[in-house]
Amino acid sequence: MEDILDIYAMPYDPKIPLICMDEQPCQLLGHIIEPIAMKPGRPYREDYEYKREGTCSIFVFTEPLKGWRHVEATKQRTKLDWAKQIDQLLNVFYPDAKLIRLVLDNLNTHTIGALYQAFPAEYARNLAKRLDLHYTPKHGSWLNIAEIELSAVTLQCLDKRIPDIESLNSKLSAWKKSRNSSKKHVDWHFSTEQARGKLKHLYPKL
Repeated sequence: MEDILDIYAMPYDPKIPLICMDEQPCQLLGHIIEPIAMKPGRPYREDYEYKREGTCSIFVFTEPLKGWRHVEATKQRTKLDWAKQIDQLLNVFYPDAKLIRLVLDNLNTHTIGALYQAFPAEYARNLAKRLDLHYTPKHGSWLNIAEIELSAVTLQCLDKRIPDIESLNSKLSAWKKSRNSSKKHVDWHFSTEQARGKLKHLYPKL
């Protein structure tokens, strides 16, 4: 826990950005009866019956000190999917960063080994050398700022049924563009010193 909190207290460094990532499953749902669009004086209405269209996974990366985030839905959340997201992070969004401090949870797909499963060894090694992974502790996913972004996505973008991954990514892209344009930041205040006081029951008794 203190490792994550100390990283959050570091000053902004464009050469070594702090990125938080998280992911969540999303159920795709279609309509059996077409909904009735909203009109003046009448709210949007939809029938309670729905059609299951499968599931997908939503990946979120955010740089809280810069007010940037990337959101994308994939059909699965395997090690290969995670590796491809990391490749995009390093070589598309941050090609000039010499190192990225990445905060993430302990999901078994979030490993350096996943890069070697997805890419040739030399390429995977080059990616790995630019990553500094910091895992949130067990039952401590609330320490991951990316969870705040996922909560915003859920409330603002997933409030209606979405039948397919193409429609979902279209909505996510529009949401991401709007949120990035306004440079929404997360102002984190909880410090290591506060943790030692408020969460002292989690520390070993010496």
